[in-house]
Amino acid sequence: MASSSQASRAVPNLAFRRLRGQRSPGEFATAVRRAAREIGEQVSCDPRYIGRVESGEIRCPNYAYERVFLHMFPGLTLADLGFLPRERVRGRGSGTRTEDGPQAGPVPPCSPLGLRDSDRHGSHSDSDEESDVLRRAFITSGPTTVAAASLGFGPGPAPDRAGPPGLARARVGESEVRAVEEAVRRIRLLDDRHGADGLYRRAAQPLRAAYALLDASSSARRSTAERLHAGAGELAISVGWLAHDSGRFDEARSHYAEALATARVADDPALEAHAFCNTSFLARDAGRHREAVRTAQAGQQAARQIASPRLLSLLALREAGGWAGLGDRTTCEQSLARAHAHFDRGSSDSDPEWMSFFGEPELEALQAQCWSALGDWPRAARHARRAAALQDRRFTRNLALYRAELAADLARAGSPDEAAAAGSQVLDLMDEVRSSRIQTMLADTARVLLPHRRTAGVGAFLDRHAASTRRV
Repeated sequence: MASSSQASRAVPNLAFRRLRGQRSPGEFATAVRRAAREIGEQVSCDPRYIGRVESGEIRCPNYAYERVFLHMFPGLTLADLGFLPRERVRGRGSGTRTEDGPQAGPVPPCSPLGLRDSDRHGSHSDSDEESDVLRRAFITSGPTTVAAASLGFGPGPAPDRAGPPGLARARVGESEVRAVEEAVRRIRLLDDRHGADGLYRRAAQPLRAAYALLDASSSARRSTAERLHAGAGELAISVGWLAHDSGRFDEARSHYAEALATARVADDPALEAHAFCNTSFLARDAGRHREAVRTAQAGQQAARQIASPRLLSLLALREAGGWAGLGDRTTCEQSLARAHAHFDRGSSDSDPEWMSFFGEPELEALQAQCWSALGDWPRAARHARRAAALQDRRFTRNLALYRAELAADLARAGSPDEAAAAGSQVLDLMDEVRSSRIQTMLADTARVLLPHRRTAGVGAFLDRHAASTRRV
């Protein structure tokens, strides 16, 4: 919650209020979510968010909301909607408040998560802005500042999971819950753009803080406790994914198990389905294919309590990946058919926020992985090519992943020149993306292409790949 001095500087956004017209904040929030679905975005807009915009607390929306608002009001600019330019709001030392939290002056060289200027790319890019956001995810005003400092988000080492004794006596309320939820969103945003390798160790600290807050929340209202359980569990999954994508499978497994335990304690089927979904994905990557099938099926059981066909579609794809790993083509195809049937029912208001990545490109990519596991390389390449073609180029990490999958499939399908071209496109993105998963896929492709070094383009790709490996 903004401090009184910040609130006094907020300028009401009258332009945005006029655009809402006679609709209530709740009705307008519903219209925003509907517009988001029309363009494949996923935003968790509610009346409180609309109120924050209209009060001037949010001076510039994040990228997802920007795309939705411009879709809702074609021909208008952010300025027409009453927002300030992003570079003015998010610039260092601006002293204004963005959707991402207050900024009271120049950003310190080292964040509470340990993100330093040397970890980022460029002098003032989207990466800079988003890293600044993650720096501030747990540094807001009021009670959260005290909790964050106590939990190690200020100077000094991070505490153990239990947190300091004084925190147990503190009231855990809206500010603390919002801090946890915001950390989840920002970690996902940075992962979408840059991959996991540079984030994992830094993201573990807010996870410890979230569970310390959870331990201290026994006197919190039930609604607050439920949101805190959900936020801590989602944060555990997000950190688990960073471990997963950076090749730390044992650590990922531990984080996913922690999220599942949190879901069971809180009786939260949405969180349980998410934990099982990621556990299935991890099991497939680790070669435990029967476990991948079982956990995907368990996730579908939990997801039946949620009116989200897209969630059921993703879990059916996870199950298909397990069957493919087991070499069971028939059952894999049955799972894929079920995934398509659920997907074709479209998105809904019940789709979890974390599923914003799951659209047609991911559907194609997961099918490519199934056919690759079954050894049908040409069919896998067709799906991977479609995934890369459909992927929004703003999501750099997934674009690199899909192209890496395409390169691997083409190499094994007997198209070395096309594989080298796709691999070179991945290398073009690797200055922005840090993902051990993608690096491993590219290394495997390079090994497959070695006998074809004299084929047009292959030698140049192999030389570039070798040089990039030496730099790492």
